Amino acid sequence: MNTPDLPPFWAVIPAAGIGSRMRADRPKQYLQLAGKSILEHTLHCFLDHPCLRGVVVSLAEDDPFWPSLACARDGRIHTAAGGAERADSVLNALLRLTELGAGEQDWVLVHDAARPNLAQSDLDLLLAELADDAVGGLLAVPARDTLKRVGSDGRVRETIDRSVIWQAYTPQMFHLGALHQALAEALVSDVAVTDEASAMEWAGHAPRLIEGRADNLKVTRPEDLHYLERLWRGRH
Repeated sequence: MNTPDLPPFWAVIPAAGIGSRMRADRPKQYLQLAGKSILEHTLHCFLDHPCLRGVVVSLAEDDPFWPSLACARDGRIHTAAGGAERADSVLNALLRLTELGAGEQDWVLVHDAARPNLAQSDLDLLLAELADDAVGGLLAVPARDTLKRVGSDGRVRETIDRSVIWQAYTPQMFHLGALHQALAEALVSDVAVTDEASAMEWAGHAPRLIEGRADNLKVTRPEDLHYLERLWRGRH
């Protein structure tokens, strides 16, 4: 049963990255956090949601870690081949969703595999705010610190007005057909796509920013994982 006023959605988790900055023996999405892998925590928020239609996880070829996870046997989770870049992995996942019966107007939420602290309140907020939006959008957080633009010599060239700067987070929520077209055309045109919103922007759309929680952070460096460990210990 769907939650009133919240639209049904599909989720895509690109999980083919290696996370070299973590300096670990495995990709960062498989590092342990509170007794489970980061990827399992990431998936939990979606699997626990009544509006979920299904999930596609994009995996690296011959990924040796995924089969060992309990959630790998969950019938709501499907897999797709990961690509060389994030955009390739997401595009492959969208093609898999089409095979599963998803329509062009279906909502798709793309979320980072190593962003395990998504609050359901943020997920519900995104769904509610964008349910009737023609384009879609993403969770984001306004910049809080003073921002500097530097030259190649490392010296400050400009102080940037932070009031118009936001940090792009995930999930990012778009209609399947429009996102597929934007990603495919960007890749063919050799355009650098760092997230789904940038592909939509390049295609001429204006995604909407929805302010979310700042603790929905992406684990990129060892200190990020240590921060989440302390945060979760404090909660429990």
